[in-house]
Amino acid sequence: MDHETAQTDIACLKVSSKSSPASVAGAIAGLVKDGKTVDIQSVGAGAVNQAVKAIAISRGFLSPVGIEVACMPSFADIVIDGEFRTAIRFSVVPVKLAQAAPVAAQM
Repeated sequence: MDHETAQTDIACLKVSSKSSPASVAGAIAGLVKDGKTVDIQSVGAGAVNQAVKAIAISRGFLSPVGIEVACMPSFADIVIDGEFRTAIRFSVVPVKLAQAAPVAAQM
């Protein structure tokens, strides 16, 4: 997991297939508690799997303190070692509990 902050209210976490979902979840929860939107970037099926597990685990860390999150996936074109790759980017944003109920009902 590599942590970078591009803007003051958006943090970027790079997740690999070897990243610990619990560690990434803790980072997500800490950043969300600080009021940040978290972009999680993953390349490859294993990395995407770890990222999704981390997002699910982070909900367990945040729900008891009254914070819910929504996740919006997208594609991102990136360069790794001089090669263009397509990453999956998950934008994790905090939502108010009143907003979370309609989102959860749609799932």
